[in-house]
Amino acid sequence: MISPLMQLIETGTVKNDIPTFQVGDRIEVHQKILDGAKERVQVFEGDVIGLNHGGARESVTVRRLVQGEGVERIFPIHSPRIAKIVVIKAGLVRRAKLYYLRDRVGKATKIRDDVKRQAKIDQDLKVAAEVAAKAAREAAEAQKATGGESKSAAKKRARKEAEAAKKK
Repeated sequence: MISPLMQLIETGTVKNDIPTFQVGDRIEVHQKILDGAKERVQVFEGDVIGLNHGGARESVTVRRLVQGEGVERIFPIHSPRIAKIVVIKAGLVRRAKLYYLRDRVGKATKIRDDVKRQAKIDQDLKVAAEVAAKAAREAAEAQKATGGESKSAAKKRARKEAEAAKKK
C-alpha cells in the first residue's frame, strides 16, 4: 500500500506516451546517453522477459543476443533518460517471466507471434509514419513560404561564397 502523499508525487513523474506492451514482445528502447558534452540516443532492441509494475517505479527487463552472448538490461520506464519505447513485434507467451530463455540457444528461444495484436501494432506504426510525414511536409512548405533555405542549401551557398572570396 502506497501513501497518498507518495502517490501524489509519483503522478507527476509518470509518462503518458508509453505504448502498451507485454512480456514476450520485441521492443526498441531509445535511451539518452551523455557522450562528452553531447547527448545522443542509443537504441537497445530485444525481447521483454519481465515487467515490474509499480507506478513511477515501473521497469522492464529486455534481453537480446550480442555476438552469441545474452545481454539483459533493466530499464525504468518512466525515467527521463528513456526517450521513447517502440513495439516492434507482438509475442504470445503463457508465462509472466521468461527467465527460462537464459538457458536456451538458437531456435529454442523463438517466441510465437500474436497475429491479432501485431495487426494493431502495424496499423499504429503506419498512422504514426503518415502523421510524421505530413508534419514534415507542412514544415518544409512553411519554410519555403517564408523564404528560408535548407541547411544543405545554406552550406552550398556558404561554400561557393568562400571559394569566390579565395579567388579574389
